Parts: sequence; C-alpha cells; structure tokens
Amino acid sequence: MMMTEDLPASAEGIARACVILRAGGLVALPTETVYGLAGDARSNKAVARIFAAKGRPATKALIVLVSDLTAARDLAIFDARAEALAGAFWPGPLTLVLPRHRAAGLAAQVSGGLANIALRVPAHPVARALLAAFGGPLAVPSANPSGGLDPTLPDQVRVALGGRIAAILDGGPCPLGVASSIVSLDGPATLLREGVLDRAALERVLGVPLLVPETDPAR
Repeated sequence: MMMTEDLPASAEGIARACVILRAGGLVALPTETVYGLAGDARSNKAVARIFAAKGRPATKALIVLVSDLTAARDLAIFDARAEALAGAFWPGPLTLVLPRHRAAGLAAQVSGGLANIALRVPAHPVARALLAAFGGPLAVPSANPSGGLDPTLPDQVRVALGGRIAAILDGGPCPLGVASSIVSLDGPATLLREGVLDRAALERVLGVPLLVPETDPAR
C-alpha cells in the first residue's frame, strides 16, 4: 500500500501533482461537481491504475477532462449539436460523448473499447489550473470505488482511496456536489445521465428532445 500525499490547492501543490501525473501516478482533484481521480489520459499505465484503484469494469469508459474547447476538438469530432452544447455549458458540469479522432493519442482503455470519447471542460479553478499546468488531457472518473457514493470532500476521498492513489489535491468542498450531466452525440442525442444540468435546459439549447436510457454509464 502506498502513502497518499495531501497536497494544498496552491501553485506548489499543483506543481507536485503534475510531477506525479507525468510519472503515471494518480491524483484526486476537485471539480465543481465531485472529486475526480485523475491520470494521464495518454498513458496506458496511468489509465490501468485508475481502473485498478476503483475496481472499475474494463468496459466502462472514462471521462476525459480538457482545458478548453480547442483541446476537445483535437480529440473528438464536433458537429453543430456539440458546438451548441459546448458553447452554452463549457466550462461547466456537462460531459459530451462524441466520435473520437483516430489519431487522438489516448490510452486504448479510456474509451472502454468504443470508438467514442467522453469529454468535459471543468469550471473549477483548481481543476483548470491543474489542466493548464499539466498541458494535456486527464482521464478523470469520480474518486471513489466503482459504484460507490460520489465524494464531495477530500476526507471522503481519503477514506475511500487512501493508500491506493498517490495524492489528493485539497480544494475543499465541491461547490455543486452533484455529478455532471452526460449527453451522447455519437448518434441520436441521448441523455445518458441527468446531473447538475436538467433535461429541459439541455433540450432548449439542442432544439430537439433527448432520448433517455435507463442506466448511468459513468460511475
């Protein structure tokens, strides 16, 4: 069992988190929704460690956080629907599932064997600072054992994953405390998870009804 470092949400803490991430380690970080478990989305080693730390089934894809819309376009194909939703809700608590570019350069396991990718641009200042300092995409599911309660406090992450991850970047309580909404645009517009953003708000931007399945793919 490894020792989990507690890092402050300062320039020094973010710099240390980047060192860990570049070495293939895992860092829990705050977002506006819940705490996420971050690893380099381009590293097979880091992504495998995320699945192992969470006990997550290999077929469940990971959400990838990026710094801005330009970075997102480098990884996925954006149609008019995706541009509209990203323009309305990014940075913020919306995850878009989009067709992945073949040359995206991401670890194979990130997409759970599928040809799409789940992308989000977070609004939390600590998450944004880390993404800017790291300079690349981060695979970031919720920082909990698979199927567990979403953590909104660093202490909850410590209890759930302490000894299994390298560090926790302490940004205090998550402001919203509810997971991101997930919309798939890899085909008909589908609401995979209703989170902070409700169905009506998303449909107002899209101008069409969303399909709604019965399962939550992201936990």
